[in-house]
Amino acid sequence: MQLKFSKWQGCGNDFVLVNGFTENISNIQEQAIKICDRNYGIGADGVILILPSSTCDFRMQIFNSDGTEAEMCGNGIRCFARYVLEAGLSDKHSFTVETKAGTIIPQLITNDNETMVCVDMGTPVLKGEQIPVTGYGNNRVINEPLTVEDHRFNITCVSMGNPHCVIFVDDIKKIDINKWGPILEKYKIFPNKTNVEFIQVINRTHLRMRVWERGAAITLACGTGACASLVAAILNNLCDRKARLELDGGNLSIAWNENDNKVYMTGPAKKVFEGIYDSE
Repeated sequence: MQLKFSKWQGCGNDFVLVNGFTENISNIQEQAIKICDRNYGIGADGVILILPSSTCDFRMQIFNSDGTEAEMCGNGIRCFARYVLEAGLSDKHSFTVETKAGTIIPQLITNDNETMVCVDMGTPVLKGEQIPVTGYGNNRVINEPLTVEDHRFNITCVSMGNPHCVIFVDDIKKIDINKWGPILEKYKIFPNKTNVEFIQVINRTHLRMRVWERGAAITLACGTGACASLVAAILNNLCDRKARLELDGGNLSIAWNENDNKVYMTGPAKKVFEGIYDSE
């Protein structure tokens, strides 16, 4: 199988983008693990397809590096938006994108010769059964104790179209993400598994975040995770409505608007290279 692709990254969260209008994508999910392999494939955290939509301007489909399909991806949607514009698929700087998490609206903004993407990420879901987290019904899961292997965590759970478990820590350098990430991701109270964010509050406008992504392990950034983390920090009265999220791979500006209850994410997206992938 030969496949034209474009490699992009947003804060170090990297993706292989494929134009579903022109490429044969019939077995792309089966190939996702090989494509994302950093030794034998292209190397990426996920594969993103640009597809036609009957309800929006475009449709985005994303497969994680383990081959599973994700509902949405915050860093991925920014890369998606810049690809659409630079590939000439649209001449609009704002358009609608159909995802499994609902309609997402990215807007490209150019300042000082740098193009950033601001994304309307929608309204956060806070009811336990809708995130989903079992055992909480319609209640919010805010600073709830969770004991795992004799270790107590206090969790705050949010869905940004995909589930997130946010944990606030005093010193992020002391957290063994390789140990706790996979355990919490698959813990029994998360029926669809979960992304796991560890957050150190620097001040009310600056949060330091590290992430274990569901289906992709440790990544340099997670856009939906940054949005969920800001919401969780606000729910715990730890930060203001707008803050800088410092990730391993860069910074994102996240705001939870009081007027429309939506979360807005602004950050970079950059093309790394293009090529042809041959699976044989």
